[in-house]
Amino acid sequence: MTSNKVCQVAPELVQIARKFRFRKAKNIAAITMKANFETLTIELDESFEDVTLEDLADELPTAEPRYLLISYVLNHADGRVSYPLCFVYYSPPTAKPELMMLYSSSKTEIERKTDATKSFEVRNIEDMTDEWLEEELRRV
Repeated sequence: MTSNKVCQVAPELVQIARKFRFRKAKNIAAITMKANFETLTIELDESFEDVTLEDLADELPTAEPRYLLISYVLNHADGRVSYPLCFVYYSPPTAKPELMMLYSSSKTEIERKTDATKSFEVRNIEDMTDEWLEEELRRV
């Protein structure tokens, strides 16, 4: 019988996520996080400032899952602007099954530690666009 492996969130990543959550900039920014298979920890992968989701999608690996924390700028029809903190679990269909299992079993822990206000999943990289996220945010 095999047991599900669950990654622990690296303490420094919790601090990075907290600072990211309270950032003052009024642009779209993101951090990507990856699982370290050897140490079973979730670590910072990359940081992005003033980025579109399309540009961010271009930077993601095509065969490895990632967690993303996105500080988004959402313009409402009534003129208001909000800045939701979005957690996105990206799991490409071409990823190895053991990676998919590790990421999916660790998802709840990283979601909880990042304090994101919205949570989404995307499988196909082409689907991760500004239009997709705005539609999802308006639906929630």
